[in-house]
Amino acid sequence: MMQQQTELTTLSISSDKPAFLKGLKKRVLIVGIGLLAMELSKTLVSNRRTVEVVGFLDRGLNGNPRVLGTYDNLREIVERYQVGMIAVCVEDRREVLPVQALLDCKTVGIEVIDGHQMYEDELGRLSIDQLRPSALIFSTGFKRRALTTALKRGIDIVIALVGMVILFPLCALIALLIKVDSPGAVFYRQMRVGLRGQPFMIWKFRSMYQDAEKSGPRWAENHDPRVSRVGRVLRKLRLDEVPQLYNVLRGEMSLVGPRPERPVFVEELRKTIPYYDIRHTVRPGVTGWAQTKFRYGSSAEDSHTKLQYDLYYVKNVTFGLDVRILIETARVVLLGEGAR
Repeated sequence: MMQQQTELTTLSISSDKPAFLKGLKKRVLIVGIGLLAMELSKTLVSNRRTVEVVGFLDRGLNGNPRVLGTYDNLREIVERYQVGMIAVCVEDRREVLPVQALLDCKTVGIEVIDGHQMYEDELGRLSIDQLRPSALIFSTGFKRRALTTALKRGIDIVIALVGMVILFPLCALIALLIKVDSPGAVFYRQMRVGLRGQPFMIWKFRSMYQDAEKSGPRWAENHDPRVSRVGRVLRKLRLDEVPQLYNVLRGEMSLVGPRPERPVFVEELRKTIPYYDIRHTVRPGVTGWAQTKFRYGSSAEDSHTKLQYDLYYVKNVTFGLDVRILIETARVVLLGEGAR
């Protein structure tokens, strides 16, 4: 609680008294003071110029100036601060919410939104640490329409075939450069975890020196000494991933989806990260939502954040989102962002 109070006092939110309350910004009241409430507030303060966080409500008074009152004061606080939106970020299900007061606010036109949903809409990722299973079970996402699935697979096959034909001369040149640069095979195969948790061999151009993992598997790092000279260029331009078009053609991968992880890391991550296996309910992708929104994952902490983006994709997968990811991937590749 002391940490939460410290974070509350450091947030740049409005706590002015109600003399100048009307303006262009929508004023948001956050119900709750837990981790989700803190993360959402920081996000709104940093990302939204059209929203102003007026403060928080807690189940009891705790002396913090950013806590404007208790749940019993909801209607009074809404009127005093001219609140236009209420974000409910209560994490303890044993707490009794002011249901009638929230309903009254809703019926007079004030937005009442679940904190998890608002976090998802603002950041394009799911807040998984405080997410209850019921929020996933009863959500409107995770739809798998047969027509959409068939269309996605058809597009994967066509683009994989065309891509393999068009890129063949480039692949031949890359193969030659790899052989000249360092001894070893041109292609590198590695076990990954795919759809429904099934393992498969992923194909890549070799970008590391031979026997790079003789001491055991480990995360890639900045300026990784295991990466060859040619491999550094291939990774910068993401050209080492081109052979995965073969995996797409075989049905082991899709053009767009969560990036497949190695079994050794999957076993480690599923023990510590909630809902990790949900990412295996769709085909893994050559590129994905997390790759366009977050840096290269090189630790368990990075994987935790990337999973939030992966779950957003799995929940909201559409043809339009796939097109958006492919366009954004092209931008990332051209700028060489995030490679290691």
